[in-house]
Amino acid sequence: MAENSCELNGSGGSVCRRCAAAPGERGSTPGAVSKWVRLNVGGTCFLTTRQTLCRDPKSFLYRLCQADPDLDSDKDETGAYLIDRDPTYFGPVLNYLRHGKLVINKDLAEEGVLEEAEFYNITSLIKLVKDRIRERDSKTSQVPVKHVYRVLQCQEEELTQMVSTMSDGWKFEQLVSIGSSYNYGNEDQAEFLCVVSKELHNTPYGTTSEPSEKAKILQERGSRM
Repeated sequence: MAENSCELNGSGGSVCRRCAAAPGERGSTPGAVSKWVRLNVGGTCFLTTRQTLCRDPKSFLYRLCQADPDLDSDKDETGAYLIDRDPTYFGPVLNYLRHGKLVINKDLAEEGVLEEAEFYNITSLIKLVKDRIRERDSKTSQVPVKHVYRVLQCQEEELTQMVSTMSDGWKFEQLVSIGSSYNYGNEDQAEFLCVVSKELHNTPYGTTSEPSEKAKILQERGSRM
């Protein structure tokens, strides 16, 4: 996480090195409420202010800071609130509360941030992430469909087997006879060129799925040309 989060000690305790010595955790006078709040999210400690957590008065985090009696808010040995959620996706949520902007690293999925936003009931963030997902999906659907074409050479007796392998999105485009190539017994065997095509659908990461075994058979036959 960023500079305001840290991992717990691995020496058998749940005491966080940085958070245990966090400044301003306790008020200067007995009973005073500190402006700093520690959160232990899935084993990672986050340090932030009450003002940040209280941005949305309807959120789970706001109720946590208000010591809502309906919340079962256990704490660890350092006094950090224990929250059993994914700390990786909590980072964008906390940063949104800090500066009001949605910043998601490339290796994180918007759906993961949406799950956390819904759990913490941050309504403005929920709407923002849903808009981001719709925009992403809209761009993906607007990508022109690409086709790949293959020309396969086969004998007349192989046409039936060729038809049985036409799956995985492959379809016939054209069948061209190129005459007889050789004698098989007392009969001439006709040869054909078979043109097939398949749509290539781009994924959000710009890759296509691996060909299946049947698709590989078509590719091997195409290499005979």
